[in-house]
Amino acid sequence: MIKRWFDPQDVGETPDYRFSLANERTFLAWIRTALALVAGGLAAAQFLPVLGVAHLREVIAVALLVLGGFVALRAVDHWARTERAMRQKRDLPPSRFPAFLSILVAIGALLLVAAVLVQAARA
Repeated sequence: MIKRWFDPQDVGETPDYRFSLANERTFLAWIRTALALVAGGLAAAQFLPVLGVAHLREVIAVALLVLGGFVALRAVDHWARTERAMRQKRDLPPSRFPAFLSILVAIGALLLVAAVLVQAARA
């Protein structure tokens, strides 16, 4: 599987370059998202004050770092699968990952809102 990440061009015929470039732009957008999540995790670890819930700061930091790493791996996998599908003139692979990521971010935001409200109630 990992070999396919490094050489998705080993099958089929070369697609219209515009489609390959669009696939790369999508990949780069996912990588920017992954980098933003990693940066957010590092920022949380370094700059968030100690929160009212024990180790909440560390949980937030680790969750963002892990999610950022997962998004980066998912991005390269989707890029390679899409490139191979275009070369083999198959339908593009479906992806539920954007919905999955959106739900995770929404749940994380709701948990953070709850933590902020608990902190405010204690103050």
